[in-house]
Amino acid sequence: MNKPLIVIGAGGHASVLADILTRQGQTILALVAPDSLGEGALAGLPLWQEETLSTNASPDSCLLVNGIGFVAGSDLRAKIFSRYAEKGYRFASVVAQEAVISPHAFLGEGVQIMPGAIVQSCARIGNNTLINSGAIVEHDSAVGDNGHLAPRAVLCGNVTLGKNVFVGCGAVVVQGIQVGDEAVVGAGATLTCHLPKNHIVFPARARLAERSYQQR
Repeated sequence: MNKPLIVIGAGGHASVLADILTRQGQTILALVAPDSLGEGALAGLPLWQEETLSTNASPDSCLLVNGIGFVAGSDLRAKIFSRYAEKGYRFASVVAQEAVISPHAFLGEGVQIMPGAIVQSCARIGNNTLINSGAIVEHDSAVGDNGHLAPRAVLCGNVTLGKNVFVGCGAVVVQGIQVGDEAVVGAGATLTCHLPKNHIVFPARARLAERSYQQR
């Protein structure tokens, strides 16, 4: 029998996860957030404080879902995962029914694959990594722990991302590229060379100019 789930967080990302899990028939006991009262993001889901989780749900009785969204430059999502793992809790993976996952891909603990995402053969997705809506991880690519591919991001074949890497909306990392830990690929960028750790690549900016019209 599957264990009931508890979602950490009560914001927008937690709401999306709760919606996916509810449609899959999963049992969600509560959302957990500081100073929480009343109902959560979906009707009928109570909001618990962290102390309530510790009192009402032991690590053996449930699985957690990391409902904290990923923001470039913030390590809150990774800290939440680490903090509860150290207390003995395990994290469930969430895979939307609209996602396409190769049976030959490897998914770590607590991975989240959103609707429309594609993970191809021999890809490896690290623990606590979020593959957002419509993102693509092509064959033989590897995404390190605590990573985030934003909506419509694309990793071409044999790409390697280190830990805590953020790839922005619509960004493309071409085949064979390596990206170091803590690096950021900005929204809309196309990365064609290796990116060292703790570096950021920005997309080319469009240049604005006034357009002149000739009357015919």
